[in-house]
Amino acid sequence: MDTTSIITRTRALLVEHYVFPEVAAELDGFLAGRTARYAAATTPAELAELVTEDLQSVNGDRHLRLKHHADEVPEGDDAASEQQMRRELDLAMGGVPGLRRLPGGVAHLELAPHLFPVELCADAIAAAFTLVSRAHALVLDLRRNRGGDPHTVALVCGHLLAEPTHLNTMYHREDESYHQFWSSPVVPGARFDPARPVYVLTSATTFSAAEELAYDLQQLGRATVVGETTGGGAHPGAGSPSTRTWRPPSPRPARSTPCRARTGSWSA
Repeated sequence: MDTTSIITRTRALLVEHYVFPEVAAELDGFLAGRTARYAAATTPAELAELVTEDLQSVNGDRHLRLKHHADEVPEGDDAASEQQMRRELDLAMGGVPGLRRLPGGVAHLELAPHLFPVELCADAIAAAFTLVSRAHALVLDLRRNRGGDPHTVALVCGHLLAEPTHLNTMYHREDESYHQFWSSPVVPGARFDPARPVYVLTSATTFSAAEELAYDLQQLGRATVVGETTGGGAHPGAGSPSTRTWRPPSPRPARSTPCRARTGSWSA
């Protein structure tokens, strides 16, 4: 285990890509001063845990993690995550692992473990919303959802909102561009009656894009959120291999929402 190379590459990725340059500089200096701590790690898992703890210590960004993979990470950004994601997609029935009827004409719809890329899960979500469209109320269960694609957030909101609505704007540091996300104006399948109540269930596991979905629906007055405080991951991430078995994610876009009185996000 070449600890020095792993830390050097991790620091370089932070400085190059992290969405907040001033935080990246602070983290770079912090990691540089922790070499003795990292040198004491005896296993890859221990090193990953130590570095992740330090990465998240400055501004609490839980997207910042150093991961070790037992198998080699394929070339290309997020290749390892994509492999795992496709396995989880199949096991979770396209991201809709649970749908049932509760007493009183209430539908319980679980989206988990991720909000998968919209091109992969749109059919499953459309089928689910077509089934629940006849319900008198909807319980949207995000307690096991760890985040995913903002385009899928927009799709789900499209099934629940009466008209296209601005959800958030992402800032990309690399080219200083902005990307707006709006709820889908046209959705496959049926739209849930905007006059019928929606309740969103959350837990400490609810993270990232799943948090955004709960937050958007709550702030727009479309849903009542019930449950635990969510994980706190507002800024999306992307992984970059530092070696063939190590991958430190580095959040690149920053998200702001029109629902707040000030520019920011639910974890700002």
